[in-house]
Amino acid sequence: MHPNPVFHTGDRDRNLSYARERGFGVLAVCIGSAPVMSHVPFLICEDNETVLLHLVRSNPIARALKTPLEARIAVSGPDSYISPDWYDVPDQVPTWNYVAIHLTGSLELRPVEELRATLDAQSALYEDRLLPKTPWTTEKMTPAALNKMMRMIVPCKMQISDVDATWKLNQNKPDDVRLRAADHVDGYGLGHEVQLLSAMMRGAGMDS
Repeated sequence: MHPNPVFHTGDRDRNLSYARERGFGVLAVCIGSAPVMSHVPFLICEDNETVLLHLVRSNPIARALKTPLEARIAVSGPDSYISPDWYDVPDQVPTWNYVAIHLTGSLELRPVEELRATLDAQSALYEDRLLPKTPWTTEKMTPAALNKMMRMIVPCKMQISDVDATWKLNQNKPDDVRLRAADHVDGYGLGHEVQLLSAMMRGAGMDS
């Protein structure tokens, strides 16, 4: 996370809401001498205290969960390179604007009996966003195919102990300077979801 407190404007509920909306991140745990990471879909429960996810049974993280482990899920939002020329003021330096949420907590394996409910809850969340398409459910699978797939994965739960986030949107610049940079991000940004980042930069003045 960026150390400047001006970029930590999101409260816990806002940060969790954004992470819930994204629903995909990098799960990291320390195993041995280095972190082990997996890219995973996840579901934040309505209590805002619990994350549900599943892992392939052969995943090194799943194999290491003989006992609960401290873990972190990093959720990335939009990002872009920011050229100093875009500010149109002197003595600026290049930087990178971005949004990132970190969820930290204790990760544990759950009983296999909970797997079906975890899968159904995850798929329902995303299928609902595709309406009016008829939602896909596990009921559409034959029992043999569903059971074969479920034998390959394991359910996991992470109890959230800490939420941190960086909303680096040029809040440290005067409004006119930030808005000029946002215009250039919209037209020439180099990164991921640059138009969304530009919109966030335009709204950043309302957060301060």
